[in-house]
This record gives sequence, structure tokens and C-alpha cells, in this order.
Amino acid sequence: MTADPAALLALMPFAVATGVELDRAAPGEVTGRLPWAPGRCTAGGVLHGGALMTLTDTVGAVCAFLNLPPGASTSTLASSTSLLRAVRGGTAHATARPLHVGRSTVVVLVEVTDDDGRPVASVTATQAVLGAPA
Repeated sequence: MTADPAALLALMPFAVATGVELDRAAPGEVTGRLPWAPGRCTAGGVLHGGALMTLTDTVGAVCAFLNLPPGASTSTLASSTSLLRAVRGGTAHATARPLHVGRSTVVVLVEVTDDDGRPVASVTATQAVLGAPA
């Protein structure tokens, strides 16, 4: 099953406002990107870590959502981010894959690379499964 990335992104106005784009959305893998822009930077023209974390939280949440049972929703419980390389231009590319899909949590690994495929960030996020039928 592949979901409509544009429809999923439209459910997250903050992600839309910050410039996150979704490319592909399936339960086994969600991909998205965030182009570099001056308004998304910190000192020295470096893409802000918070912008990268918005990208990873967005693709990770979509991945978790696509792995939920019918009628359930999700919310981030924990997120551990390792920022590995600065992004000074181009685009940050994120790929989210489920590590664990359980009854009460979904754990997602999100890897971010730059345009050259070099690692930029790695995130492990734990999402709660809310309102799942018993």
C-alpha cells in the first residue's frame, strides 16, 4: 500500500509551513526532503538543526501512522537525534523505516543525507499507538 504523500503532508500544517516535502509514503518506507533556504538557517548559512528535526519528525510520524491499526492515531513519545554533518546548500533527504511495530508503540529510524548521499543526521523516534481498538 502506498499512500498519497501530498494528502498526508496536508494533515501537518507546521511541516508544510516549514517547507518539508514528502516524496513517497508506504508502511515500509517514507521519504521526504527539505531544501536549503536562508530562512531555515542558523549562523554561517547552516541549515538549522531544528529544521532538520522537523523533517525527521514529519517523515517518522508518517511512517508510524502508516503502520497503525485502523482507527488508531499516534504521537511522538521520544526522539533521539544525532546531527552528523552541516547542510550549507542543496537539499536534506530523509528516509524513515519502522524498526518495531507493536501494540502500544512504533519505533522508527530516520536517516538524513545531503545531495551527495553523505550522512547528515540519524534519528530514532518512538511513537505511541493511541486509541487502538482492543
